[in-house]
Amino acid sequence: MEFDDLKHAQRERLIYLDQCFTWRGIANRRDLIRRFGVSSAQAAIDFRLYLERSKTPPEYDPVRKAYLATDAHQPLVSSTLNRAFESVLAPEGDPIPATLPQPVRHANAKIIALLYQSLNARRALHIRYTSMTTGTDDGQWILPTNFSSDGEAIHLRAFSFKHREYRDYLPIRIDPGSTFEMRAVTEELPEDKDWDTRTRIWLRPRKALSPRQAAAVRREYGFEGETLCVETTKALEFYFNRRWGLDLPGARLERVRTEYEATPKRK
Repeated sequence: MEFDDLKHAQRERLIYLDQCFTWRGIANRRDLIRRFGVSSAQAAIDFRLYLERSKTPPEYDPVRKAYLATDAHQPLVSSTLNRAFESVLAPEGDPIPATLPQPVRHANAKIIALLYQSLNARRALHIRYTSMTTGTDDGQWILPTNFSSDGEAIHLRAFSFKHREYRDYLPIRIDPGSTFEMRAVTEELPEDKDWDTRTRIWLRPRKALSPRQAAAVRREYGFEGETLCVETTKALEFYFNRRWGLDLPGARLERVRTEYEATPKRK
């Protein structure tokens, strides 16, 4: 990564400058002073270092008393629009929040630690789990195998001895009153074929869109051709469909095809 030879604090300041030029197109020393509380002299040093390392140095505008990114600007560090919003685009000092609050799902750290220890030691764990579909069970043995994320929630992949299959659990729905008893696994368990299957999903703008709408969707999702390929595991395909809204009315994307490939079994 660019700037890796610098100390952390200065690296963060130069990354901030890079994002200013990339997403705002303008920056000056006052931006560094206001953001990081550094002295004017330190801001000047940081600015000079950025200009030395930039492949396409910004040009000084004496009217605005600021540097402006050129049309040929190339960021030194890649960043997303979401990251840019957090760092350089969100309004400062506005009493009205510009970010929609995300629901905070509270996890019990002790439960997560027990799940991890069970997974790491490959020992079965006894839990009580509250399902939003079937309600609360009386207790079951599971063997945790993997943690995963759908971008919003953390999931636990585990073999359920009760259901005799691999399932996804939300750790936050495990009852803190569970016994959390552990035991050795003595039987041979089946392979988790869904987890060990790589899934490639090829997408295109929905056919019902106009040519201009389809072009806008391609820009939005970063298409480099007519289709976009997204990779995941078959076990997470359900969450992919839900997160990307592929099955919802008004979806902007649709599947072209889906390819499955078994991956080598991990030792």
